Amino acid sequence: MLRRVLSLALSLVCAAPLLAATAPPAAKPLAAAARNDYLNPAFTVPLREGLRAFYERDFSAARRALEAALAVVPDNTLALSLLNAAAAQQPADLTALVDAEEDALAKNPKSALAHVRLAFSYMFASLTGRDRNLDAREELNLAVGLDPASQSAHTGLGIMRENERSANRAKTEFVAALASDPHNVLAREYLALIYQQDLKDPQRALTTVIDIPNLVPEYADIYFHIASMLHDLKQYDAAVTYATRGLTADVGGVGESGQHGYTLLARIYLDDKRPAEARRVLKASITAGTDVAFASTLLKKIDNGDYGKAEPSAAPGPSVSPLPKKKKK
Repeated sequence: MLRRVLSLALSLVCAAPLLAATAPPAAKPLAAAARNDYLNPAFTVPLREGLRAFYERDFSAARRALEAALAVVPDNTLALSLLNAAAAQQPADLTALVDAEEDALAKNPKSALAHVRLAFSYMFASLTGRDRNLDAREELNLAVGLDPASQSAHTGLGIMRENERSANRAKTEFVAALASDPHNVLAREYLALIYQQDLKDPQRALTTVIDIPNLVPEYADIYFHIASMLHDLKQYDAAVTYATRGLTADVGGVGESGQHGYTLLARIYLDDKRPAEARRVLKASITAGTDVAFASTLLKKIDNGDYGKAEPSAAPGPSVSPLPKKKKK
């Protein structure tokens, strides 16, 4: 269409030079708007319902809501990961999901999305003791072969590279994913962790993820990571705020905020010379049954005066059994 418009303009110039001299310049074509799944309420409403149910440990409700979200945006990697994480709470549920994804792929073997969704299920199966990593990698590579710009396939490959501690190759995959989907929450989260942990650049890490709570405010894990980055930057008050938000959102102690948020908050308080507040949250960590050994060690150090003058702590109350820890990113 643009070529026809330019040809018409050229013919007018040749036939009527005086008209051409007064003609306005041709308008530049508009750039395509960047993808942003989080502007679509049909997707975000069930996604947020799924997140709330997931962190409340109502995994059946979480799966229903996340499946509704994926019916609207079927390749959103955050929703896809959460769906598999919810299914993984019951091995039979994850097996059923794997079977369903295998059936879907058999019906449509040329679908990059079908390969990606099966790959994610294989990745989570590997976390529950069934090693399907080779199968997952094969499916993701096939997806990239079918759709080189597939943001979900590149995100999956990046996660696998990161789990292998191949930071440079993981970064390449996440950057490729973000080229297609700048608002890919999962790719941005993992990329920020590479900046923070491998490249020792917490400021760049923070810049990468700081607006994610605006996109998906129920995502508790992101508050934990932002708090950690702010801690590295010695912005202690802001770090306390984000760590507290994460603990509030992860009411069931499922994700990284619930499992490690108390001890992160304690370390922030200790670095900010506030041992009394650190003791309070360490006791809460022990009572919740999370990071018990580390929390107990820090409490002993506080009582020994390693962090300044402090009163001896009372014996902690009974703790609950810790939840299975999510693999740290």
